[in-house]
Amino acid sequence: MFWEAEFWVAVSFFCFVGIALKMGAGKMLVGPLDDRTKQIASDLAEARRLRDEAEALLKAYEAKRVAAEAEAQAIVDNARTEAERAAEEAHARLTDFIARRTKAAEAKIAQAETQATADVKTAAAEAAVRAAEEILRGSLKGKTAERLFEESLNEVRTQIH
Repeated sequence: MFWEAEFWVAVSFFCFVGIALKMGAGKMLVGPLDDRTKQIASDLAEARRLRDEAEALLKAYEAKRVAAEAEAQAIVDNARTEAERAAEEAHARLTDFIARRTKAAEAKIAQAETQATADVKTAAAEAAVRAAEEILRGSLKGKTAERLFEESLNEVRTQIH
């Protein structure tokens, strides 16, 4: 067993590993792994911190969204109320306008009726005067006829006006 080559290779290998570990080779092999472990731990801590910040931002934005929705609803409600008020006001103005226009139209109609009645009375009086004149001219002659005619004509004219 001491004379076999495999034994001496194994002894040489273990001596080499022992010397390498004594000289710091272990630290050289484990050091990058430790550094990588520290880096991973640091990255995980950074990720937790970023996740916490993101959650805080999410909560803040959610609160802002809720507030913005409430404000938007208030604006919509206010606009709806304002529109209803404006519609009621417009309806009242329109009703008032229609009432005034109807009253003005009725006044014009009444005025036209009065004018038409006056025109008819005037035309009837003038026709009666002409008819009386024709009758009197035909039946009366002379100065008496002219005097009666003038008196009648003046009397009719004063009654008309």
